[in-house]
Amino acid sequence: MVYAPPLTADEITTAAGVIRQLKGVTDDPHGQELRFVAISVLESSAERHAHIITVEPPTGKATEYVVKLEDPTIVSTLELPLGTQPLFTPDDCDLAEQVVQQSSEVAAALEERYGITDLTRVACDPWSIHLACDDDTALTQWRTDGIPGRLVQTFLYYRQEDGLADNHYAHPIDILPVVDLNARVVVCIHGMDRPAPKIPTESVNYHRDLLHKNTYLPTKWRSDVPKPLNVIQPQGPSFTVTNDTHVEWQKWSFDMGFNYREGLTLHNVSFDGRPVLNRAALVEMAVPYADPYPPHTRKCAFDVGDYGLGYCANSLQLGCDCLGHIRYFDAVLNDAAGNPVHKPKVVCMHEEDQGILWKHVEYRNGYNESRRSRELVISFVATVVNYEYLFYWRLKQDGMIDFEIKLSGELSTNLLSAPESDGRPTHGVLVAPGVNSQIHQHMFCARLDMAVDGAEHNTVREVDIVSRPVDPVSNPYGNVFEPVETLLTTEQAAIRTLDVTKARTWKISSNKTNPINGKLTSYKLVPFSKGAAQPVLMTDPSSAVFKKGTFATSHLWVTPYHPKERFPAGEYTPQGDGSVGLPQWTSQDRSLLDCPEGIVVWHAFGVLHVPRIEDFPVMPCEITGFSLKPDNFFLGNPGIDIPPEVNEASKLDTTACCAAKK
Repeated sequence: MVYAPPLTADEITTAAGVIRQLKGVTDDPHGQELRFVAISVLESSAERHAHIITVEPPTGKATEYVVKLEDPTIVSTLELPLGTQPLFTPDDCDLAEQVVQQSSEVAAALEERYGITDLTRVACDPWSIHLACDDDTALTQWRTDGIPGRLVQTFLYYRQEDGLADNHYAHPIDILPVVDLNARVVVCIHGMDRPAPKIPTESVNYHRDLLHKNTYLPTKWRSDVPKPLNVIQPQGPSFTVTNDTHVEWQKWSFDMGFNYREGLTLHNVSFDGRPVLNRAALVEMAVPYADPYPPHTRKCAFDVGDYGLGYCANSLQLGCDCLGHIRYFDAVLNDAAGNPVHKPKVVCMHEEDQGILWKHVEYRNGYNESRRSRELVISFVATVVNYEYLFYWRLKQDGMIDFEIKLSGELSTNLLSAPESDGRPTHGVLVAPGVNSQIHQHMFCARLDMAVDGAEHNTVREVDIVSRPVDPVSNPYGNVFEPVETLLTTEQAAIRTLDVTKARTWKISSNKTNPINGKLTSYKLVPFSKGAAQPVLMTDPSSAVFKKGTFATSHLWVTPYHPKERFPAGEYTPQGDGSVGLPQWTSQDRSLLDCPEGIVVWHAFGVLHVPRIEDFPVMPCEITGFSLKPDNFFLGNPGIDIPPEVNEASKLDTTACCAAKK
């Protein structure tokens, strides 16, 4: 597959300049006339093209452009239906907080209800809006002048200390302003119809500068401080990087991309010259909260489509986020004015020891053969308002690929709702005095453009392990269980759900056979190889979250490759009705056999999060993920050619009793 590297800073400047000239915008540093939502490379084009999304606040109009970069010209223009809302950029989120902090209505409400007069101490978490309450006429997406409102709801918290270090999630405020970013005004404030509850005041901090002020959690470092654990590679790493994006390591070869929405993308992934994947990325998330009391019924996020993982990516810290011999990769994105924004160290690549890859001891004479396992880890971290999502692609020496997600950061908290007046939440957990954290799900969707031994003839089979009934001929002793494969021939037939009672997996096969055993060369999708198996989306089918997050109602979807079918909940998730994406595409029930451009496997998986008090004030990592495992792809164990190695840096602990006796 043709690989298009991310845009350079100069290319972003060129593309934005073409659109500014078209719109006659010459001096608009704050994006009041024209806001650039995204400027990214058009991957499906053989030529160097930029794909641009803009919003014009005075009219509410959103537009897509394609700009040819070599000879800067507009190739195509698509004016989106009025009311379409592209994702919210970091500049949009900052603007929402500014509007709230400068609102006289919000200031009056905070002073009247809580005596708060310093709004710089009020944190405003911006959330997209995906549905409105039944009686909520004020939250229509249309302003009275007919111009679409670009709406953000802001959950409020109070900081008890100056600066940003205080854990404001320990001090939630119950009112909820809604901002129209186009008009730059607060259009309504929810929660004013109930008496003002007391804001919790307990200090519950994790920040190193405020630990000493904690009310009941530790106020100083533990006494048994762990000793240094260093990862040293005296000869350097085993990977090579060319052209800043192409990587080779232990027979693996791939190209890296990075964009505002998906963050890290992998392209042209092959092992020992044999293709496995054309493209791989995390393409959507649905995060519904399970509180039935307004306004929390609107508490839901589609973090990829609402905010963009690339926009939310961290600059990683050496020796903290990544250990060992590290290669960092920078990214260049854009701001609302169309200027390039350099994001340093957003992707980390390094090797990790993973214990033993394989081992056998001949018990008759004690002879040992074993090999250490190492992985190439390519990772990035996105902070989406309160949550941290840590994404890891792990390539292994035995041809396996793991995709692992760690969830950390802060719980999104709130005060108890009016019906919870007894001090105990009914749809959440009390994580600090007076502080509720609601039950929720994180449903992810990975898009895997498969290319097992080439993409042209890949097919998908469901593999169940079934027990056979006793039979006097085929199973006289009742000990038979075996795999049963079902070819998934159409899109509707390929909408599947995990069955742990059958150890269900899905096999992506080529039309080539293994010369040893005659089996089709394949890679097997193993769900929940990281973390515990989890259910699909648990909201009712009548809910707006279910309709927009239909991709999360099954663990597997398969479609023929189409360049415009990119995101399972649609291109534009904020304020949308959920009628686009995977449900729409698969309703065609296209054949999955002999797809000339290959097939796309969409894998939904996630975490059902019933919060614990141990998740506060900052959450220990929860883990989920899946594996792609070679299945009759090789002639045998591809790791037997790894030479033996004894790590001379390892040391014997001479303080141990058993060591002292030797």
